[in-house]
Amino acid sequence: MQFEGILEKLRTLTNPEAVEKMKRFGITAKNTLGVSIPDLRILAKEIGKNHPLALKLWSSGIHDARILASLIDDPKKVTEQQMESWAQDFNSWDICDQCANNLFRKTQFAYQKVVEWSSRKEEFVKRTGFSILASLAVHDKKKEDTEFIRFFEIIKREATDKRNFVKKAINWALRQLGKRNLNLNKKAIETAKAIQKIDTKSAKWIASDALRELESEKIQNRFKSH
Repeated sequence: MQFEGILEKLRTLTNPEAVEKMKRFGITAKNTLGVSIPDLRILAKEIGKNHPLALKLWSSGIHDARILASLIDDPKKVTEQQMESWAQDFNSWDICDQCANNLFRKTQFAYQKVVEWSSRKEEFVKRTGFSILASLAVHDKKKEDTEFIRFFEIIKREATDKRNFVKKAINWALRQLGKRNLNLNKKAIETAKAIQKIDTKSAKWIASDALRELESEKIQNRFKSH
């Protein structure tokens, strides 16, 4: 399937009602067709991995085409320059999270970008750093705890960021790390309690919301059963 054919297919899947709904969830309506993620995944499967096509789809500027690009790109061919370039284009939380989960976490630069982007000024670049971390905590099964423990200090350092999409990603990363295993659960709870003592609304929200899940009976029972 060629570039023009894919754009044509995406246009046939346009859903104006979905675009309106997305706006209510804080997702940009600019250049957005409202194609569902399941439909994009089906299309990505049909296309297969295709790095040059992914770059072309991204350059179209169409929101849905960019999510599709993150699904079909080959993580082995993604350069650091490409990641930086795409990150500069981010204008919505969903594109951050889709790129983080579908593509960026699978690249050789994933852990490096968590460190670098977690202190960036741009709201969506910073969010993506924490989204990658949340995704790695779930999917990178082989990594030792020591690889993840170093990120708790970064989470604590950035917990005063009051921007909604950033604080939610920080909270998400903290919860996902704390659900990985019992050792990291203890570290995450310890970090959340330290964050709770920071006198800002965002820090207190990040900590209390994370503790609610990490100390819950459901999560604690899961560790007891292993």
